[in-house]
Amino acid sequence: MTDQSHARRDPVDPHTVPTKSRWAFGVGSTAETLSLYSVGALGMLYYNQVLGLDILLAGLVPTLAIFGDAISDPLIGSWSDRFRSKKWGRRHPFMLVAPIPVAVSFWMVFNPPESLAGGALFSWFLVWSVVLRTFMTVYHVPHLAMGGELSKEYTERTKIMSYNNFFGWIGGAGFFKINSTVFFATTAQAANGFLRPEAYEPFSITIALVIAVVLLVSAWLTLDRIPYLPQPTETASRFGFREFYGDLFKAFGNRNYLFLMIALFALSMMLGIRGGMGTYMNIYYWELRSEDIGNLILIGSFFGYVSGFLFSARIHDRFDKRATIVTTAVTLSVFPAMPVILRLLGLFPENGSSFLLPAIATFIALGAASGSVINISVMSAIADIADENALKYGVRQEGILYSARTFFAKLDNSLGHGLSAVALKMVEFPEKAIPGEVDADIVWWLGVVDSPVTIVPGLIAAYFYSKYRIDRSGYQETRKQLAREESTSDERVGDDRI
Repeated sequence: MTDQSHARRDPVDPHTVPTKSRWAFGVGSTAETLSLYSVGALGMLYYNQVLGLDILLAGLVPTLAIFGDAISDPLIGSWSDRFRSKKWGRRHPFMLVAPIPVAVSFWMVFNPPESLAGGALFSWFLVWSVVLRTFMTVYHVPHLAMGGELSKEYTERTKIMSYNNFFGWIGGAGFFKINSTVFFATTAQAANGFLRPEAYEPFSITIALVIAVVLLVSAWLTLDRIPYLPQPTETASRFGFREFYGDLFKAFGNRNYLFLMIALFALSMMLGIRGGMGTYMNIYYWELRSEDIGNLILIGSFFGYVSGFLFSARIHDRFDKRATIVTTAVTLSVFPAMPVILRLLGLFPENGSSFLLPAIATFIALGAASGSVINISVMSAIADIADENALKYGVRQEGILYSARTFFAKLDNSLGHGLSAVALKMVEFPEKAIPGEVDADIVWWLGVVDSPVTIVPGLIAAYFYSKYRIDRSGYQETRKQLAREESTSDERVGDDRI
């Protein structure tokens, strides 16, 4: 066996990734959530209700920005798959370059010049949203690909992605809790803290700094894993547009991957509409204070995401990933919609009731648990698909495969937000509206669009997830064949050196 192959071996059990590395990898997702979730949750509200931009224009921005992601996500994935650096590996050069541009563009989104209005204000929102998403792609596609490469073991991959998912929750829940009590606290001058214009500058400065630090820390603390991560083979061609299109063909030529992506598209539509409507629902449908919103998201999602973190790997020890994914796709579709459905049936606590927040939090927890488990399961499944393609084509494609995950993560607050904006325009939702003073019919339609309607794409996603076919036995057979090919390759390199 060659010295090079020894250098690639982990000095500990190759099936076990050090806890420090799991934490360092996982924490990177906090910044992804902070950046994209903040813009997704507040961008449209800020530009429409605070700055006065037409709702269709405010909702069109994330929808248009997704076209940039459609190019940048797979492009960066393919580039990082084929990138060569003995010192820095395939992924880390991208991860180290991106943090500062991400932070700067995030700040710019929430700080347009006061003189801008109409088309100019729309253009500012669009340009900096595209820049933010592009540099987030430069970081997070290689980051997720690295997570898929950290282990070769079926359940260990689930454990690694559990850390990624858990820290992603911290970014989202922390965003709502800290911001609702610090930057967007309710005052006597504002019916809801999220409607205060002066709150957005200190908010954007602070979050931008946090994003930069978190991304750099995650990249720096995973540098020690580079010697144990796959590198492009000596015969693999360098990145180019011909190779890029070939990589796309290989990825979507995999039946399991194709069905996962179709399902993820449908699921993202559901999550995107709910995400676009969510802040409006909390403020105008449930008539919650900003502090209540922070507590609700933190408490409800805490139980859900901790459940996913603790139990996903145990679930995969007993059940195949397909069964887990299909089941949680159904429950993720139904549970978050239940508060509105029960309200429409006259079976849910009234606004202002002491039972309202606990009731909503219960269903948020159930939905968060479902979302947590399905997210972990799908990302773990993509690592198994990477093994399939490595066996079939002789190349590791974690970058191109995980790029679709980042694309759909941004799709759910892009196309979905656009549809939400259209729905708000159709129901004639007023600009700079005051909670409790919006017409009851408009509020009713707000609830219908947010919940009962969105169940449909979620159930469509569950159907396509059921087409995924990699089970534990299939995974094990693929790993055996890959191990034989790697052993043969090592022997050939040794013979050549002799």
